Amino acid sequence: MLLANHPLLGKTIPGDTASRLSIRAAEDVARFSLRMDPAAVQAAGAAFGTPLPTRIGGLVEAGGRSALQLGPDEWVLLAPVGESDGIVEAFAALQEPHSLVDIGHREVGILVEGEAAALALRSAIAFDVEAMAVGSGCRTIFDKAQIVLIREDKNRFRIEVWRSFADHVWGLLQAASREIALGI
Repeated sequence: MLLANHPLLGKTIPGDTASRLSIRAAEDVARFSLRMDPAAVQAAGAAFGTPLPTRIGGLVEAGGRSALQLGPDEWVLLAPVGESDGIVEAFAALQEPHSLVDIGHREVGILVEGEAAALALRSAIAFDVEAMAVGSGCRTIFDKAQIVLIREDKNRFRIEVWRSFADHVWGLLQAASREIALGI
């Protein structure tokens, strides 16, 4: 959340004239890593205020909050910044054993949108990005940086990346954007 030190503050990669691709820093959000027994997923969803997905790669979005299941007992939770304290308090009252870690200081978001979004991402991701279902996500590698990739819509992806790698990922997206604009 350290907005004053956001590595992408004010940066955008303008889309080409046909608006096939737009890349910009995502609005800051509260971010949490949740680890717990999947049998307690309903209680965790009640504490978060949004149901949690029950399959790896599943994404649930409701009321400005998002939950992505990354592993059998691991979720990433995103919410508006102002709701962070309330989420922490709700999980503190949860009777189920769990680990909720605020990772808002660690990561930043990048939005990649437009009909060429998957093409731009494919430049540094080794799997078929086009095959990702809308409303899904995964942890993967972008060049050499670990990211969480979320497909929010057919032509809109969100990258969550550690702030220390944000400039590297941004630079690769900028290069891919130039190549797409030039038709190479």
